[in-house]
Amino acid sequence: QVQLVESGGGLVQAGGSLRLSCAASGSIFSINAMTWYRQAPGKQRELVALITSSGRLNYADSVKGRFTISRDNAKNTVYLQMNSLNPEDTAVYYCNVIATMSSRGLPSAYWGQGTQVTVSS
Repeated sequence: QVQLVESGGGLVQAGGSLRLSCAASGSIFSINAMTWYRQAPGKQRELVALITSSGRLNYADSVKGRFTISRDNAKNTVYLQMNSLNPEDTAVYYCNVIATMSSRGLPSAYWGQGTQVTVSS
């Protein structure tokens, strides 16, 4: 099994910054894509940012130029640096990891418990 522990959420004023972290642990053979999603009240969960094992990046249009995703493969950790936050960024942020448990295993998706980000105006 893979466990994901998220941290870094909180309350911040508009224009401020936060840095989210998501650390994966367990019997991990390899990690492929690492992704941040968010879900605001009454809305569907949406992709925020993705980073593949080769370093390819993908961002939602609403966060381009403000958010930066990165990963530390040695620590099995993914980060989300969020700058110029606005109230529309308020949501629960979830980490998603595609990981393989062995060299012959199939990749599976794992989710973190979510961390609340609240941006006040």
